[in-house]
Amino acid sequence: MAKKIEVKDLLEAGVHFGHLTRKWNPNMAPYIYMERNGIHIINLYKTAAKIQEANEALKKIAASGRKILFVATKKQAKDIVAEKAKNANMPYITERWPGGMLTNFVTIRKAVKKMASIDRMKQDGTFNTLSKKERLAVDRLRAKLEKNLGSISDMSRLPAALFVVDTTREHIAVAEALKLNIPIFAMVDTNSDPRVIDYVIPSNDDASKSIESIMNFVSEAIVEGLSERKSGKDDDSDDEEGMEKKAKAPKKEKEVKKAKAEVPSTDEEDVEAMKEAKEPVRQKSKKEVLNEEE
Repeated sequence: MAKKIEVKDLLEAGVHFGHLTRKWNPNMAPYIYMERNGIHIINLYKTAAKIQEANEALKKIAASGRKILFVATKKQAKDIVAEKAKNANMPYITERWPGGMLTNFVTIRKAVKKMASIDRMKQDGTFNTLSKKERLAVDRLRAKLEKNLGSISDMSRLPAALFVVDTTREHIAVAEALKLNIPIFAMVDTNSDPRVIDYVIPSNDDASKSIESIMNFVSEAIVEGLSERKSGKDDDSDDEEGMEKKAKAPKKEKEVKKAKAEVPSTDEEDVEAMKEAKEPVRQKSKKEVLNEEE
């Protein structure tokens, strides 16, 4: 069971701290509790409710077997997001966002396949036939691809959803997801526009402690969804085994039914016919034969 979201925990993590009042986005007004020392304070009761709402949706996506792409390229978020995404077995982008990552996904897949082809070259010995200069160039290309795209090597199709930390910084990722109608989950600070986000989590997206706190709740929900999917698969396999057992039921029952079907009917006429057949044929006497001739 996922951990209950307590406002006290969010407060201790500093999730309530927004940006300077002069940098605010007026569309974030419904999520702002008050202003203190020139800084907006986020309403943590609304944050807790929004986390719960987002977690329910993420859990369903994970249970359906689809992927959620995590995006966080800022320094204080990348390590935390990478760790939580790995734990939840989900793809993530923590380096530079490659332009066209979603809208030109076919080309990105080609680059990922290039990594696999280089690995094959090293395994089958083709790599060793190259000159020293060529080997160096191939190694550099492999390292570059691994750094930027290694974390999405298992993502064979477009993700079912995007989870973004700091929508202002990751505006290109948000724009691409909007173009393809991919649902967006995001940690939205007081300087960002929440209108384009499907699941807004109003929170401090600059402090590592705050990011870690939100990511803990999110990753737990995804892991729970994955475990539900796994248990569901196990139940299906049990049902299949039961069906196989029924199919392989003892042949005795089938043979008995077959034998019963082959037994001749026992109607009255059939019984009489069987009696007649069983009666011995009586020999006619000499007198009876002579009478018949006369």
